[in-house]
Amino acid sequence: MAGLIPFNRRNELANSNSNLVNFYNLLDDFFSDSFMPARTLMRDTFKIDIEELEKEYLVAAELPGIAKEEIDINVDDEYLTISVNHCTEKSNDNTVEEGKNYIHRERQMCSMSRHIRLAGAKLDGIKAKLDNGVLNITIPKDLKTAKSKKIDIQ
Repeated sequence: MAGLIPFNRRNELANSNSNLVNFYNLLDDFFSDSFMPARTLMRDTFKIDIEELEKEYLVAAELPGIAKEEIDINVDDEYLTISVNHCTEKSNDNTVEEGKNYIHRERQMCSMSRHIRLAGAKLDGIKAKLDNGVLNITIPKDLKTAKSKKIDIQ
């Protein structure tokens, strides 16, 4: 069992000029995710950036092609939830809506959500704006006194 190397592990051997190692890496890459796509977190959700400032949180979510009517934003206690329910219809030129003479018609439903914990989020004064496929949310912080204290040892 000694000397076994997991698939697609590019360690010291990959840095060498061994043609055999390059061949095995080529095979691993051929059968990797890009060849046969699988469901992953990176593809099934939207990307977000969270910036913490002194008095507020700034959240930016990338939502290209999503209308504001398809987005729900909720803050519950210290958790921000952004939910998206998106529906698209694809049809070819032969589709006639009035007579319903469909030759081909498809629909695609997409539902995604992200839950983010924001310590000390204040429920009042939250602002959200969707601009060019980016949802920007400003959440003020509750500026209460600190709930923790360092205790010195005597």
